[in-house]
Amino acid sequence: MTRAMFGLAHLTALELSPPALVTEAAGAGFTSVGLRFVPATPNGPAYPTRVGTEAHRALKQILTAEGVDVADIEFIQLTPDVDVQAFAGVFEAAADLGAISVTVSGDDHDNVRLTAHFAELCDLALPFGLRVDLEFMRWRAIGALPQALAIVRQANKSNGAVLVDALHLTRSGGKAGDLTSIPDEWLRAAQICDAGADTPSTEAAIIAEAREGRLPPGDGSLPLGDLLEALPADAFLSVEMPMPALETRVRIAAAFDATRRLLDRHSRGTMRPGQRRENSSTGRQI
Repeated sequence: MTRAMFGLAHLTALELSPPALVTEAAGAGFTSVGLRFVPATPNGPAYPTRVGTEAHRALKQILTAEGVDVADIEFIQLTPDVDVQAFAGVFEAAADLGAISVTVSGDDHDNVRLTAHFAELCDLALPFGLRVDLEFMRWRAIGALPQALAIVRQANKSNGAVLVDALHLTRSGGKAGDLTSIPDEWLRAAQICDAGADTPSTEAAIIAEAREGRLPPGDGSLPLGDLLEALPADAFLSVEMPMPALETRVRIAAAFDATRRLLDRHSRGTMRPGQRRENSSTGRQI
């Protein structure tokens, strides 16, 4: 089977532990995975790991045996009372597994405080070689691309960036063209999936769609071709496609096959106007 340089986001099969996710991802053809170390919701599923434990060593061995990298870890919520320094152990474990970035959300309506916390998290992450990607979601305090960009710009950290999710970009009223004027160093990664043409009518329905109602890339109405053309050519891609109606192995295989077909149809070397970009097979940089 042809292996491809794009990753599988853990939300696609969050019911799987990291070792099982790695094995299933490798079997489908993925070369990297994202791992959820921290729950995204109260009492939500997560799989913390700690350097020096037998479970951590076993996970490293499975990654090596399967030829799979860890692209990112998630999911830190930047709430008003977040204890940034408490994540040092999380970052140590992520770095030990070779991760490149950590995904965070903005959950504080006080932009000054949120920016300070984001900057502090970037400072904590930097010695571990980790980038901090701020992901915007319509139902969170940081719900749209301009808000996320403002936080990253004000924090002014070399390892701070924005994570663009195809679904969240569209559902928040954004479009692919909004990305073309953003510096490449702020767009190092993107998550892709597909969805229906109509935006759900309530916040609850929007959340439900994001967590269990996505479609394989290319099977819906999101302008994914435009998104791929607007992103830096070396931005790392992962597919985030939670579809609990599909059996886990079938879902992961569908995520790989659909993404491979999408990328085959769209060049990843398209240059943005006025910019020259080198294509990278790994996108593994902070």
